[in-house]
Amino acid sequence: MSDGTIVVEDAAATDAAPEPVPGDAVETAPAAAAPEPQRTSRAGRNLPAALAVGLGLGLSLIAILLFVPKVFIGVAGAGVAVATWEVAKRLREADVLVPRTPLLVGGQAVFWAGWPWGPNGVLGAFAATALVVMVWRLFDHGLSVAPRNFLRDTAISVFVLAWIPLLASFATLLLLEPDGNLRVLTFMILVVCSDVGGYVAGVLFGKHPMVPAISPKKSWEGFCGSLVFSVIGGLLTVTLLLQANSMIGVVLGVGLVLVATIGDLIESQIKRELGIKDMGTLLPGHGGIMDRLDSMLPSAFVSWLVLSALL
Repeated sequence: MSDGTIVVEDAAATDAAPEPVPGDAVETAPAAAAPEPQRTSRAGRNLPAALAVGLGLGLSLIAILLFVPKVFIGVAGAGVAVATWEVAKRLREADVLVPRTPLLVGGQAVFWAGWPWGPNGVLGAFAATALVVMVWRLFDHGLSVAPRNFLRDTAISVFVLAWIPLLASFATLLLLEPDGNLRVLTFMILVVCSDVGGYVAGVLFGKHPMVPAISPKKSWEGFCGSLVFSVIGGLLTVTLLLQANSMIGVVLGVGLVLVATIGDLIESQIKRELGIKDMGTLLPGHGGIMDRLDSMLPSAFVSWLVLSALL
């Protein structure tokens, strides 16, 4: 049973089979060829599909940021909605009854409020949505029935609200800064540099697991590769795109590697607790939208913080 397949003999066929006569040649049917396993990379992904999807998404976002930057807010808002739906669906499959309607509607309010009202709008929308989530979960089974697991479900709901739309809203705030489209492009390039550096170094040199209890395939060698690629990317993008001091690029590069790695580990632990491989299946080779946003969400916040403070 090493391959998980159980072979059961047909009793009727066994009884009807004649005994072989000594000296007679016994013909045996050729064994059926085992199906070829699907080829995946050492990271456990369909590499051609992942590269094609990643390249297509990257080029599309670059074109949007360069030519119609405000459209990026709509595209990112749609991504936030899909990611929130994916996470809520997975949680409800695990009997964690997060209220989807206030999370989806309120999450969009949190994300979009930064456009007209800045950080104050984001904070106000977040607080209002968190309150609605609590009340919704308190009475979602009616006034005469006490909710089950109220504390757990509301705490996880507020966590999801902070994890996805709140962190994503800093991408909107970043876009609204002077040369905001270039700032968003810079942070996205650095996240890609971190991913690519970690993948290349991890596949070629990875021998020492970083956090094996959470993500067995993440190695210290991969982390070092992320640092090298991201710092180089930071030096180039901050100097060439933002026309700023190159040391800001070093600070940004190191900061994004740290939070991108933490973001990836957080999602890995959540998926481990839920017993799933991916949050969704929308993106071939990647999983769901949330599986692409895990490292970008905290990176959006740190990029806004660093660039707003130092530029």
